[in-house]
Amino acid sequence: MWLAVGKTIVAAVLISFVSWLSGKKTGLAGFITALPLTTLLALAFSHLEWGDSSQSVEYAKSVFVAIPVSLLFFVPFLLAQKFNLGFWSCYSSGIVLLGVGYFVHTYVVKFF
Repeated sequence: MWLAVGKTIVAAVLISFVSWLSGKKTGLAGFITALPLTTLLALAFSHLEWGDSSQSVEYAKSVFVAIPVSLLFFVPFLLAQKFNLGFWSCYSSGIVLLGVGYFVHTYVVKFF
């Protein structure tokens, strides 16, 4: 129980800090967000909770393979000025691209 509470607090503080920082120093906030902070925290928490090194290695590999797919979320933001897109249209389009990318990724991985 306490581990779940601790994980929630650490994640909430990190997200809150980066969100606050994005209004003050956009570049630094973007850099911190681009770091694999979620992966660092989730890998450590997972290993502390389950203590299985092989499971942690498999988890890390799955994250590595998913990174290119996760970049699809940012494509609409890169095209926002060219196509005069607002925040919510970029955001929702990014989520749709993530979903499509996930299903394509899942389909392709089955064959390899």
